[in-house]
Amino acid sequence: MFDTLIEKLKNDTYITLETTPGHSATFTPTIDKIEALGLAELIDGFSTTDNPLAKLKYNALFAAKLLQDRFNKPVIATMSMRDRNKIALQSDLLGANEFNIRAILALTGDPATISDQPNTKGVFEADSSLLLDIIAALNSGMDYAAKPFSVAPKHIHPFAVVNSYAKNPKILQKKMQKKIKHGAIGIITQPVYDLENAKQLLELKDNANKECCRENKNAELILGVFPITKLRTAQFLASHVPGINVPPCWIDKLRQANIKGVEEEYKVGFELSKKLFEDLKQLHPKIHLMTANQFQIAKEILL
Repeated sequence: MFDTLIEKLKNDTYITLETTPGHSATFTPTIDKIEALGLAELIDGFSTTDNPLAKLKYNALFAAKLLQDRFNKPVIATMSMRDRNKIALQSDLLGANEFNIRAILALTGDPATISDQPNTKGVFEADSSLLLDIIAALNSGMDYAAKPFSVAPKHIHPFAVVNSYAKNPKILQKKMQKKIKHGAIGIITQPVYDLENAKQLLELKDNANKECCRENKNAELILGVFPITKLRTAQFLASHVPGINVPPCWIDKLRQANIKGVEEEYKVGFELSKKLFEDLKQLHPKIHLMTANQFQIAKEILL
């Protein structure tokens, strides 16, 4: 299962779909929606998010297990440094490993100060590089303290994330290099909204791989796509989310459509998003699709 996913990442087309577990004791209704739309047939794998924005959600590792069991498709489970120390990170990885949850997206995590849980404190023993190092240790058959396991874990495939935009592109390259040096094999970008931006990211990835070639390490870039169908979404991303660049022409077109009504606004936003998706597939067919669980939009984008 995972060997096929990694082979596609390196040598073929590769499309994964993000799922976000809800504030609920069950993830099954989300899986049922995915199945009803036939989405599993259109993608190579899924991902599950880990309490994004520090808001309490269903556990990402258990969600990944349920998705894999239902669709027999690999799932990249997110783990953040915000909520776990080194002991908990390793314990979760070991437990997940026996259930074949073996692709992990390492995140530092959103600050605990924005949590919906009162007086929450973040752990943050380090940034996501520590989790990548822990995965490297487990893949060598020992824990982070260099103590060999009585039974070694099955191989874990580490992924990481990077912003899609920075005023100084060298900053992005250095961040890519850091994640590659710590073992990431796939680097997922924040949403991309411009073809030239995507080309620049690919060039930065190539440069980062060259810098890491002496260590025999390299990673594939996976372009993040988040369809925009509302003006206010475009404005929010452009104004309040660092590391994402929404072109002014998108906002102008959505503003003009918004004046004509909700249906026109959706139509224009979807057409912009669909064209972007197709253009990115032509440029670099390795994409991570994010729709905030709006799976009907995901299907329309993928078809």
